[in-house]
Amino acid sequence: MTIDKKKSKIINKRVADVFTYIGLVIYALVILVPFYIILVTSFKTNSEAVTIPFTWFPQTFNFKGYHTVLFDDASGGAIGVSTVLLGFGNTLLTVLPTTLIGLLTSALAAYAFAKLRFPGKNIMFGILLASMMIPGIVTLMPSYLIYDTLYLTNTFFPIMVPGLFGGAACIFFLRQYFSAIPDDLIEAAKVDGVSYIGIFFKIIVPLSVAALIAQGILWFLNGYNDYLGPYLYLWDADKYTLQIALMFSVGLYDTDWSAVMAGCVIALLPMLILYLFAQRYFIEGIATTGLKI
Repeated sequence: MTIDKKKSKIINKRVADVFTYIGLVIYALVILVPFYIILVTSFKTNSEAVTIPFTWFPQTFNFKGYHTVLFDDASGGAIGVSTVLLGFGNTLLTVLPTTLIGLLTSALAAYAFAKLRFPGKNIMFGILLASMMIPGIVTLMPSYLIYDTLYLTNTFFPIMVPGLFGGAACIFFLRQYFSAIPDDLIEAAKVDGVSYIGIFFKIIVPLSVAALIAQGILWFLNGYNDYLGPYLYLWDADKYTLQIALMFSVGLYDTDWSAVMAGCVIALLPMLILYLFAQRYFIEGIATTGLKI
């Protein structure tokens, strides 16, 4: 290759890199700017929040929106607390047990599909994958009719029970991760007399912490952001989850956008904190799924 061709190749690569970085910066701005607008608006006075043109920085920092959402609002039911705080508590009450138990049942199923031998394993796994292709909206009405017949509507059971038995997507990803664990470890444990459950808790789980944390975060995030399920099954204000509470606060403070944005910031904070603390495990668990370890 001549010197001119080498220079031309280097220049083309640098130009391509420049356009790639420009595209990534634009994409990042498209994602981050709406969050910045929410944050800035939450610290504005209501008059400044609705002022045109939009101001990118508050003229004076104002915490009235947060005070309104957290203390002035006592419409969250009979106990007279903030709708958003009550919704956050209800969300934790419904999502945490579902995440922990559902992750355990999913991991056990993934362990069985990855490391155990039993008749019909591949057929059952194929049926599991096929169930991922069924839109959730198809089963929405039958599920509602079942829970309504059992008098379980307006309770937390309909939004908790399905997740307790695991999730197809979680089982699939964990199965891929478990399959990469060497079978020699399993066989050695069997020789030492370790039971199948013992192998799961003493070998599979310790070697799969990153994948379990990653799937746990995704599961928690999905439940934390769920709107349709709670909106369909919960009617009383003291049972609202966070997303329903936010929707309610938008209607309650439709003329106070600083309070609305303050509620959104409060709802975002727990997930941001969770991601910051578990970022390393989350990225490692996603990146190494299906790779040899």
